[in-house]
Amino acid sequence: MSTDSKKMKPWVAWMLFFVTVGVVFLLGMLAASITQRRAEITSIMNNKKVEITGIESRSEIFAENYPREYHTWLQTEDTTFQSEFHGSSVVDVLAERPEMVVLWAGYAFSKDYGTPRGHMHMIEDVWNTLRTGSPMTPDQGPQPATCWTCKSPDVPRMMDSIGVAEYYAGTWASLGHEIVNPVGCADCHEPEHMNLQISRPALVEGLANAGVDINKVSQQDMRSLACAQCHVEYYFQPDGNYLTFPWHNGLTMEGGEEYYDKVGHVDYVHALSKAPILKAQHPDYEIFLQGIHGQRGVSCADCHMPYISEGGVKYSDHHIISPLANINNTCQVCHRESEETLRESVYERQRKGAELRDMVEQELAAAHIEAKFAWDNGATEAQMADILQLLRQSQWRWDYAVASHGAPFHAPIEFQRLLSQSLDRAHKARFATSKVLAQLGHIGDVPMPDISTKAKAQAYIGLDMEKEEANKKVFLETVVPEWIKTAKENNRLISRR
Repeated sequence: MSTDSKKMKPWVAWMLFFVTVGVVFLLGMLAASITQRRAEITSIMNNKKVEITGIESRSEIFAENYPREYHTWLQTEDTTFQSEFHGSSVVDVLAERPEMVVLWAGYAFSKDYGTPRGHMHMIEDVWNTLRTGSPMTPDQGPQPATCWTCKSPDVPRMMDSIGVAEYYAGTWASLGHEIVNPVGCADCHEPEHMNLQISRPALVEGLANAGVDINKVSQQDMRSLACAQCHVEYYFQPDGNYLTFPWHNGLTMEGGEEYYDKVGHVDYVHALSKAPILKAQHPDYEIFLQGIHGQRGVSCADCHMPYISEGGVKYSDHHIISPLANINNTCQVCHRESEETLRESVYERQRKGAELRDMVEQELAAAHIEAKFAWDNGATEAQMADILQLLRQSQWRWDYAVASHGAPFHAPIEFQRLLSQSLDRAHKARFATSKVLAQLGHIGDVPMPDISTKAKAQAYIGLDMEKEEANKKVFLETVVPEWIKTAKENNRLISRR
């Protein structure tokens, strides 16, 4: 090679020069942005208008120091957003899918199950649901104090005040005048620097049982774990209603089932089939980990609490809502498709998931009804044992899938896997029941009740809904106002919206 050929051509040299200048410029911009952000944080921290210490459950106290975050948090009161599959307002799911009444026969969910609203409505929604009953005195049931755990920053305050185990051991009604503020600042942030924190011991204990040290997780992981304090599967231990996450064998459906089978846990015995049922709560975090976003390190906050830049200040949007309500700041941060394309992609997954879900609910409801028919016609416990186990397994897989908010999108493959297994076991239960009925002399179809509406399904399983609703009305008109009055007198509550 000649000496001339070894010389760099002028245009190449100039290109390298400009590329280098560009890289240096971008690095400088990044450094400046980081420096500016640190300066902003320092300025905010050094110019706090209100000094907050301890567990301050009244989010209004944080407003002066963090007005942007606070005012976006207030927007969780807004219920106007709607998508093809629900939105921010309450939808009566039992009215949409009355088979669920049959699936939950013998459990409070058969009385009332609505889609969740924003965090600002957390307290009033737990007051209003028929599942909490209508306790007229502090010592009445039906629910334990543990049911408050995910509803309010007053919970860690009470845990700190009376002890964790002591808190769990009480009744739901006994803390009605104390648990009054909806999910807010203190649930996820420590007051001095507003760093993310875990305020619920059940998560720390659950992670430890899964072999994870909460003190060693990354900041990005914390942006999901703050949500995982509540958006998980859990159960109450029989002795003292101690809140426990079934993560001892991993954060999967199979891991939870293995744990529950080992400890012999049963949420309720089905009122029709007598199957020992596991009621899934809302394993949102566990399902999310099975999907592509969770596997690629995307956090819950990345999509549900996107960053906003305002006046040179970058902060997280605390209007926690479906990313479909704000595609420009959520999906399109990473994906370059149009809003309509991205929205339709989500809907496609949800539609296909709903199609399989509806099949499962119809088959599983029929399986429970047929099992009842077998019992009514003289079936023995020995004949029914395998059927009841299949029903338990089928319903656990169905419930684990559908109880998770957003599962058809978060992890569509896992969602369909769970429902496919549920459908398989429901079919096997029905086939096994038909053989038992044949042994008992019954050949042919089992007569099916009319469960085409919520009211008909509830009447079929023996619920007195007029009485339930009348009792709740008295409770809301007499007990709840006293709770609010006492809370304000004790300076636990600033306002009720």
